[in-house]
Amino acid sequence: MATVRFENATRVYPGSEHPAVDSLDLDIGDGEFLVLVGPSGCGKSTSLRMLAGLEEVNDGAVYIGDRDVTNVPPKDRDIAMVFQNYALYPHMSVAENMGFALKIAKTPKDQIRRRVLDAAKLLDLEPFLDRKPKALSGGQRQRVAMGRAIVREPQVFCMDEPLSNLDAKLRVSTRTQIAALQRRLGTTTVYVTHDQVEAMTMGDRVAVLKDGVLQQCDTPRTLYDTPDNEFVAGFIGSPAMNLRTAKVVEDGVELAGCVIPVDRAVLAKAGGDTVTLGFRPESLEVTSDGGFPVTAHVVEELGSDAYLYGTLEGSDATHGEVDVIARVDPRTPPKMGDTITLRIRPDETHVFHAETGERLTA
Repeated sequence: MATVRFENATRVYPGSEHPAVDSLDLDIGDGEFLVLVGPSGCGKSTSLRMLAGLEEVNDGAVYIGDRDVTNVPPKDRDIAMVFQNYALYPHMSVAENMGFALKIAKTPKDQIRRRVLDAAKLLDLEPFLDRKPKALSGGQRQRVAMGRAIVREPQVFCMDEPLSNLDAKLRVSTRTQIAALQRRLGTTTVYVTHDQVEAMTMGDRVAVLKDGVLQQCDTPRTLYDTPDNEFVAGFIGSPAMNLRTAKVVEDGVELAGCVIPVDRAVLAKAGGDTVTLGFRPESLEVTSDGGFPVTAHVVEELGSDAYLYGTLEGSDATHGEVDVIARVDPRTPPKMGDTITLRIRPDETHVFHAETGERLTA
């Protein structure tokens, strides 16, 4: 087990004007499951590959424990990588695939056999040890790739979108297995995904990146409740947080003719006559008065939940654009074309600076 530390780590690809990863400062605790998340091209996979030694670090440093591994070859870093595409040898059995790295390291055969069997028990792969990868399902192949990493007993697991090739149902069950397995093994794990639901359900902490810059790193609950900026607010949560430009008025902010109370100390930091108002779909409730009218364009009925996608009254949104997403009663959802009045529950608003996007607090 070991800690991991990125210290102003920067990666600039040849021919590029902007860093793929820009001065990344990040401390990962011993035994922690940390998830790197963000949109495509944000630098999350590059960060992981810098840790694994597969990408050069142009500036700054990377540490595993107290050891500076910035210029250490990948094979000497004591990490194990789990890739998106499994990367199994098709001519080898499951057992041979799992034990191959140990064989190359000239580990005694009885020790290889023991470690492979132990990993197979953890992953429910015992019945498949003699099979070739082509005889396995996608989920089973991914478990073999996990097993190959586990038998090495590394200091750090690096996982690069390992579930993205699986179907939706299998992805949900496999992410549960990976999270439970990591907690049982206690191995420091850095996990990359573009799926924020995956990030929120698996990570002890989640690091959100945008354009190579770390935006916020905290527990899933903190990211959800108190996002540091507009980007994190809009990225974390499914469906996404509603973010609307609102005019600053005497007692708060005005949205679609409705005044929403906001602390004066918060508004004093706005630096202008508008702010970005954030409110989650689940923070809205239907009311008979004191709210803002929303016309439903689409209603998604999901069984246990229903979501309304609509436009504010008087909105200049073009056809098909959505102003507001609201969670509504799944047993009596509005119909398409209905206009309902919604209000934001007290103390469930988020206010961001209109220009910088930074969270405004009292």
